[in-house]
Amino acid sequence: MKLSGDFHLTYCSNIHPGESWEEVRSNLGTYLPTIRKRLTPDAPFGVGLRLSAVAAETLEAPAQLHEFQEFLAAENCYVFTINGFPYGVFHRARVKEEVYLPDWKDEERLRYSNRLAAILAQLLPDQSGMEGSVSTVPGAFKGEVKSEEDVTRMAELMLRHVAELHRLWERTGKTITLALEPEPCCFIETVDEAVAFFRDHLYSKPQLEQLARTLGISHAEAEALARRHIGICYDACHMAVEFEDMAASLAALKAAGIKICKFQISSALKLKFQRGDGRAEALLRPFVESTYLHQVVEKSQHGLVRFIDLPEGLEKEREAAQDHAGELVEWRVHFHVPIFLEEMRSFQTTQEHLIDLIEQFKQTQSCPYLEVETYTWDVLPPEYRELDLASAITRELSWLRDRIES
Repeated sequence: MKLSGDFHLTYCSNIHPGESWEEVRSNLGTYLPTIRKRLTPDAPFGVGLRLSAVAAETLEAPAQLHEFQEFLAAENCYVFTINGFPYGVFHRARVKEEVYLPDWKDEERLRYSNRLAAILAQLLPDQSGMEGSVSTVPGAFKGEVKSEEDVTRMAELMLRHVAELHRLWERTGKTITLALEPEPCCFIETVDEAVAFFRDHLYSKPQLEQLARTLGISHAEAEALARRHIGICYDACHMAVEFEDMAASLAALKAAGIKICKFQISSALKLKFQRGDGRAEALLRPFVESTYLHQVVEKSQHGLVRFIDLPEGLEKEREAAQDHAGELVEWRVHFHVPIFLEEMRSFQTTQEHLIDLIEQFKQTQSCPYLEVETYTWDVLPPEYRELDLASAITRELSWLRDRIES
């Protein structure tokens, strides 16, 4: 939906289980009309579309795409962003580190991203100044990047995608961007790492010269296209988990000339405790589940320590308590929780950091595209799922709209 300040607001449909286009289409038909009528009964409602590779292959067929366009028109909805991060199964099965596969070392990630961009170009409204974005994995899972050749390979495939996005713009007049989404324990997990990758690889002379040769343009034109078509999906949960300073991180991206293509509005778990007091185990054990990775970043007097998943963090805490009992520690856990919750019983969320981010982008106008992403709804402990799903989504969007328009 369109908000004051020219912001476009939606929620990501990855909250709904379903990998095939038939399942995705059924979920959208069930939830979109209800949520739109509650929030914007007389105005267009934005859609954040999540498409698996299987769903994308189905939707690109002209008959399927035409039917979906007719549905959007009838329901007064429009698509301005696609979540192209998870390629395959994303609900009700083990996802964990496989969510990053295929990564940007693999040609299949390029083919999938090209397909999503082409679909979005057909769905994006023909409005002056509007851009579409496809969010994607931040290169790869960190442990899968083993050499400088791997990094070069990722940059090469991303810039080949930029070439395709430019050709798409030439054919359709639609600007589609690729939005790398930094995430804990990935190749790009912090803003500093993002800046270094863009500076040293995506904007490097050899890579831009190759892009220039591919398109038959100058080096300067190639750099302009790279800056236009590839940027960052700034996920508030991920950045809070990394203890990023919101104002400083936005300023660093701006100084580096890196485009923010989309803000994902999300919140994480936060817990402060003393080593050995048992609170981490007692409070966070209910959030251990078998579907998603829940990376932990720990801050203590010794600095930051990262754990790939919550069970590892809990095990390391038991070990650390033997030698450092009483030490003050703060944990932030990559578990997306409803953004309207400041606290969750005995511990906090990172909502205050999200509020800081909202104030920052309201002031800087750094990106108008906002997508609430609380995909973990069906694995939240039952006591935090007291609302039905449509009401929870509506409440999240209402909370954010009130914050932006206040």
